[in-house]
Amino acid sequence: MEKLPKDKKIILFDGVCNLCDSTVQFVIKHDKKDVFRFVPLQSDLGKEITAYIGLDTSKTDSIVLYEPGKAYYYKANAAMKIAKELGGVYSLLNAFSVLPSSLTNAVYDYVARNRYKWYGKKDECMIPTPEMRAKFL
Repeated sequence: MEKLPKDKKIILFDGVCNLCDSTVQFVIKHDKKDVFRFVPLQSDLGKEITAYIGLDTSKTDSIVLYEPGKAYYYKANAAMKIAKELGGVYSLLNAFSVLPSSLTNAVYDYVARNRYKWYGKKDECMIPTPEMRAKFL
């Protein structure tokens, strides 16, 4: 995938989910090292990336962290890797990586299944402000 920046980690997220949107805003605010770029799963590029890495989005309801040319992570593992990159107190979330992924993913899946009910849903993906546009691919 030549059009992706090689030195950035790509976060694919549900572009119509209010919880996901809040999470993206949080990561942007705390991404002091400018590590991340963001792509809605529903976008053409989001679909292209998930097809490229072989992730069936109809079978996973998840955030995806994609490191071009290296690896990808999803569900709780992606959340922990993102928190670790943010550093500081957020990297403490990575302590949960010692737990079995079946347990951390079960918690993740519970929240993912209920996110629209608890946090709501938009009719369409967020339009980034001009200041934030460079963070989105």
